[in-house]
Amino acid sequence: MSRYHSYVNTSVEIVRRYTGGEPLAVFLGSFFAAGKKYGSKDRKQISHLCYCYYRTGKMFPANIPAGSDTLQGYILAGLFLCSSQPNEMLQQLSPEWNEKVHLSIEEKYEILHKNLNGTSSPSFTIHPSPFTPHYSPLPVFPWKAALSEGIDHSLFCHSFFMQPDLFIRIRAGYKTAVQQKLDAANIPYRFMNEYCIALQNNTKLDAVIETGKEAVIQDYSSQQVAEFLKPLRGDKRLKVWDCCAASGGKSILAMDVLKNIELTVSDIRKSMLVNLEKRFAAAGIKSYTAKVIDLTIHPLSFTLHHLLFDLIICDAPCSGSGTWARTPEQLYFWKEENILHYTTLQKKILTNIVPFIKPGGHLLYITCSVFKEENEAMVNEIKEKFKLQLLKMEVLKGYDKKADTLFAALLTLPK
Repeated sequence: MSRYHSYVNTSVEIVRRYTGGEPLAVFLGSFFAAGKKYGSKDRKQISHLCYCYYRTGKMFPANIPAGSDTLQGYILAGLFLCSSQPNEMLQQLSPEWNEKVHLSIEEKYEILHKNLNGTSSPSFTIHPSPFTPHYSPLPVFPWKAALSEGIDHSLFCHSFFMQPDLFIRIRAGYKTAVQQKLDAANIPYRFMNEYCIALQNNTKLDAVIETGKEAVIQDYSSQQVAEFLKPLRGDKRLKVWDCCAASGGKSILAMDVLKNIELTVSDIRKSMLVNLEKRFAAAGIKSYTAKVIDLTIHPLSFTLHHLLFDLIICDAPCSGSGTWARTPEQLYFWKEENILHYTTLQKKILTNIVPFIKPGGHLLYITCSVFKEENEAMVNEIKEKFKLQLLKMEVLKGYDKKADTLFAALLTLPK
C-alpha cells in the first residue's frame, strides 16, 4: 500500500472520530501528538485531506456506514475539488481526475455526480449518493434562500474550495517600512488597497514585521468597517464602547480611524481580554477601561455606572458563516435550527446595550454571518423596537477575494 493510500486511511480514521466539538486544527494537533509516527510531511498531507473533505460541506451524506470504503471516495473527491493544479497524491490515487483538475468546480462536480451514481475511481469505490436537485448547482451550502441580499450563492459556494488569504492592515506611518521588510524577506504579497495587504495564509510574519505596531492582522472585510467609522470623526472626544471586544481588532481599528476616543472594552471571556491587553500593548494603546461583562444579563447599569456612549460597537456573537471557508468543519456540522440560538442571543444583547447610547449617538452592529436572519432582519428589529434610524447597511463581501464575508449596519438614536 502506498503512503498516499495510508494518508487517506488515516484521514478516514480522523473523520470518523471527529465530532466537531472543538476546532479541527485543535483536534488534529491532539491526534498527531498521540501518534508520534507521523512526520511533518505526513501531518501536512493528512490534514490537507481532512480539510478538503470538510470543504465539500453538505455535498455528501454525513452518516456513512462503518467499514464502508465510501468515505475514502468522498475524501478523494474533496481533494479533486480543492485541487487547481495536478499533484502527486491525486496522480497516485486517481490519475484520471488529476488530469482534469483545471476544470471548473461545476465541471468537476458533474464528473463526481457520474461517479457517485455507479462509476468507480480506480482506487476507491464511490457508492451512489442522494444528490438533491434543488441544491443545484452545488450542494455545498444548501441554504441559498437564507442568504443576505446581494450574496452570489454560486461564488460563495466556490469560495469553500480554497483557503482564504492572510490580510494585514498597515498602520499610519509604517507603509514604507512594512513594504521594505516584506520585499527583503522575499514574501509574496499584493495590495488590496492603500493600506491592506494580502499574503498567503501560511505566511510567518512575526519575524519580519512588528505585528500590532506596524501592521495589524485583520481580514480584508473587517478592515472595510472603517468606512462606517469615518463619518463619525470630528473634534469632539467620543465615548466608545466595544461591547463584544474579543481580542480587540475592532477597537484598534476604531482608535486608528477616530483617533480621539475614550474607550471601554468588554467581553464575557476573561481570557479574551487578556489577549486584548497584549494586542493593545503592541499597538501602543494604553488608556482604556476593560470589563468582563455578560451582556445577556439585565440590568447592566451597575457594571457600567450609568454611562452613556457616543458609539457602541457590537460585533455580535453569530453563526460565523461568513468565515466558514477558514473553518469548513463548521459548515459540515451546521444544522439549520442552530440559527435560533444566535438570533436569540443577539436580541438579548441588543436589548441590554441600546439603552446606553446617547441621544444622537450611534450603534455599529456587525456580524461575520451571511444569514439574513442575523443581518437585515436583526437590523429591522432594532429599528422597530428601539426607534433607531438606519444610516448605512452593507454586506462586506469577501468570498470573491479569498477573504471573509461580513455584515455591518450603522444606526443612530435621534436626539
